[in-house]
Parts: sequence; C-alpha cells; structure tokens
Amino acid sequence: MRVAGAQDVDVEAYYRTYGPMVHRRCAMILRNEAEADDAMQEVFVRVIRRQQAGGVVDDKPVSYLWKVATHVCLNRLRSRVRRPEDGDDGVIEQIAAVDDGVGTSAFRRALSRVFEGELPSTRTMAMLHFVDGLTLAETATEMGMSVSGVRKRLRVLKVRIRDLPEREELA
Repeated sequence: MRVAGAQDVDVEAYYRTYGPMVHRRCAMILRNEAEADDAMQEVFVRVIRRQQAGGVVDDKPVSYLWKVATHVCLNRLRSRVRRPEDGDDGVIEQIAAVDDGVGTSAFRRALSRVFEGELPSTRTMAMLHFVDGLTLAETATEMGMSVSGVRKRLRVLKVRIRDLPEREELA
C-alpha cells in the first residue's frame, strides 16, 4: 500500500550519491571497514523497505540517511557488546584499546550506567550532540523533538556522568 503523494526514489542514484557519506559515517562509528560496508548496505536496504512500506524518504535525504546510519551502527555496537563473535577477539580488542592503563570494560560499565533505563534514541541524541557537534536545535530537528526535550534528556545524562562513582578512575 502506497501513501498518497509518496514518490519512489531512485535507490541506485541515492547509493551512488550518498553512499560515500553513509560509509564514512558508519566507519567513524564502528571503527571497522568491513563492518562499515555491511552497515552501509543495511542502511540502503532500510531505504528500500521504507519505500515499499509507503514511507517518504526523499524529503531530506542527507538528514534521513545520516540518522539511519547512526541508528544502524549503534545497534551493531550494542549487538557487538551483547554477543561478541569470538571471545579471543574481544580480549585482543580490549588490550589494543587500553589507554592510560584503563581497559575498555571500565568504560563500558560506565556507559551502561549512564544509559541505563534510557530510550535507545537517547544514545543517538548524545552521539549527534556530543560526538558530531550538532547544536541542541540541530539535534532536536534530527530527532524530531523539541529543543527543550533534547536539553532535558541530555541534562539527565550529564548528571549521571557527574555522579559516576568511577569518574575519578576514568579521568
């Protein structure tokens, strides 16, 4: 069933035009080229599925693809933490990622506490604002929320970070 007024997009043209941007986004978040390739493919599969379901994709393609790429990559990171494919790789990854004598497991625990009970969109919001440097207004637009709503959710995260017991260890 198609939505009235919804136009089909040329997914192949989107792939050629926006594929490099989507791939860079995925590679930046995942820090793994092969996984970034897979994530980029998943983003464009979602474009096709959304179009087949009658959803509008082409009103702001860069914004839409950026947001979908972020969601896909964050989901992959969550899956990676929940289900490491190979236990030895996880150990190697942790050893390689050690910085200033603190392993990644301490950071993961801290992040788990910060995002505990939060909606998955809060992690995306934090990524857009704190990592990508979007303003509160830009983040609100990307998330389809009000600026005050974004500010409130990010304020809660800041308080949780401030109140972390390991904060001294992680600094």
